[in-house]
Amino acid sequence: MLININPQNPQQRLIRKVVEVLNAGGIVVYPTDTYYGIGCDLMNRKAIEKIYQLKRRDQDKPFSFICSDLKNISDYAKVSNYAYKTMKRLLPGPYTFILEGSKLVPKIMLSKRKTAGIRVPDNAICLALVRELGHPIITTSATTPDGGNFSDASLIHDYFGKQVDVVIDGSAVSGQPSSVISLINDSPEVIRRGSGDVSIFE
Repeated sequence: MLININPQNPQQRLIRKVVEVLNAGGIVVYPTDTYYGIGCDLMNRKAIEKIYQLKRRDQDKPFSFICSDLKNISDYAKVSNYAYKTMKRLLPGPYTFILEGSKLVPKIMLSKRKTAGIRVPDNAICLALVRELGHPIITTSATTPDGGNFSDASLIHDYFGKQVDVVIDGSAVSGQPSSVISLINDSPEVIRRGSGDVSIFE
């Protein structure tokens, strides 16, 4: 199912329709401030396992997840004063922050070091989905196995077909990856330079 949603002012009726799919264990493709993402309800293990199969990815490489705001992050990760101030400067934006996960995060979503990758993208549609759902959604880029990415939702819809339940068309995305920064132990480390400016960490 392909659904057009206004990227500036997402229609609440359509957001609720997509969230019904997430609540039922469905897999959804949605726009972010980097790539189109593939996601599901963070609390639905079966749906998460489906995405691992879809992406042909080992379960020892956890996906990141999207929170709606800083307060939401503090429910799912241990956030120090330093981490809070750092993220407040940069979010929402094209960053993935590595933090120590809280007990609310399912084990399938944590690394061996009990860390998790967390995003708050600068995109009204995916943030509206998280707020309406009431907890985070998984995020992994909607790419082909060889890393090819799509900027057009209709091409994603054609490519994945019935492997996903809904594709949201929320206009073009940048097609650039997020910058990944570890804030573990208040020792910032740039893991990947992406579209988010990392100069404050260097």
